[in-house]
Amino acid sequence: MTDVEGKRHVVAVIGAGPAGIYAARKLAEAGHVVVLLNRDIKPGGLAEYGIFFDKEKMKEGLRKQFKRILSDPKVFYFGHVTVGQGKAVALEELQRIGFSAIVVSAGAQGTKKLGIPGEDCLSVYHAKDVVYHYNKLPPFSQRPYEVGRRVAIIGMGNVMVDVANWLLNYKKVSEVTVVARRGPKEKAYDDSEFEVVEQYLDNEDMRREIQRIAPRLEVVGQNVEEILKTFVKETVPPADCKLRFRYLCSPHQVIADNQGKVAALEVEVNDLVLDGERTVAKGTGQLSRIDLDCVIYAIGDQVDSAIGLPFSRGAFVTSPDKLPGDPSPSLYQPYDPGTGKVLEGLYLVGWSRNASVGLVGVAKKDAETGMKVVNNYLASKEGFASAVIDQKIATLVNKLEANKASFVTKQDIELLEAVEKEEARKRETWEYKFSTDEEMLTVISAKREQPLQVAVANGPVGKS
Repeated sequence: MTDVEGKRHVVAVIGAGPAGIYAARKLAEAGHVVVLLNRDIKPGGLAEYGIFFDKEKMKEGLRKQFKRILSDPKVFYFGHVTVGQGKAVALEELQRIGFSAIVVSAGAQGTKKLGIPGEDCLSVYHAKDVVYHYNKLPPFSQRPYEVGRRVAIIGMGNVMVDVANWLLNYKKVSEVTVVARRGPKEKAYDDSEFEVVEQYLDNEDMRREIQRIAPRLEVVGQNVEEILKTFVKETVPPADCKLRFRYLCSPHQVIADNQGKVAALEVEVNDLVLDGERTVAKGTGQLSRIDLDCVIYAIGDQVDSAIGLPFSRGAFVTSPDKLPGDPSPSLYQPYDPGTGKVLEGLYLVGWSRNASVGLVGVAKKDAETGMKVVNNYLASKEGFASAVIDQKIATLVNKLEANKASFVTKQDIELLEAVEKEEARKRETWEYKFSTDEEMLTVISAKREQPLQVAVANGPVGKS
């Protein structure tokens, strides 16, 4: 390696989605060695398994970017490695190895619930899990998702649109009902995204729905005639496949049938009230029932507390103080409320820092801003010689092998992608994915020309 001895650091990055990969680039550009630990076999995270599966140009563009970043010899990739107690490696084990810093960019893998009666009954799903299912992320790709003919989606953002797209265009359900706490003007989806499902919109039903809530909209100064012109079109949906909205409704209870499956969703009717310039929903106590076969929550996500950081109310606890190099109130460093101190050398970026906020562009910006903070921290500490860095990576490899973790490298990913591309060519499609970890690991093992090893400056480490 050409860098000056003793100046470089080695940083562990947990999670190889957009935030983790862009963070790795900024760390590597500063001359540091990066060890990417990823729960999934493939890198990419949200970009690989969150973007709708027919967006070929977007997905291929991101894959090319990520491949360039991962090709840097200072970046080491360990896929199929979950961090947490009893997992492939524990956070405490990474700390004992002595990484200069640990960046947590594992996304928001926890499942958020509403806490209403009946939400644990059959055919109540979380949108994140559904998205992972149709994008073929193991183990979600193997799980059955029984949606029936009538589905309610709770939430009114772009994820709702993606799930509705899958339900209407691919599952061919009879009816999708979007349940929203507030009104049409408070939608969180982009109009350009909505175009993929707009043909199914039941415009006559939309007209009646807006007229139903008109008095509540007028109370907060919203122009009902303008809303009607904006949200009601002249198109007629297919007779057997319709998209409807129920505004000013908050889920109150999921009602199950005698087999424990979804039969209906009971909702509370809301008023709109002004809170400064914002409109907020206020329950009226009036209840209504929507008969259904399935309920899907598209209400955002929470972080996975199993990683082992201080956790509260669906998020990792972060420092209330400003950090050097942080242009905003500091949210990049985990904080222990018990001791009143930040956890030195540990950092959060992307959805691990701010769950479910923004997509790839926001994750990239957040990672780049966060790495300014991390690089500033590293600059204040003495670095390591190449031999020491190599030894730390070798210690990690030995720990993963001792924990019986079936990890893969970026060279393995290249082997896997070559096989999948050949399968796609045979099937005359732009993409083919193996849908189980077992299939992917079998392909990788069969294609390896020698036992798995990780190349470092002073020779390969691993099983020989």
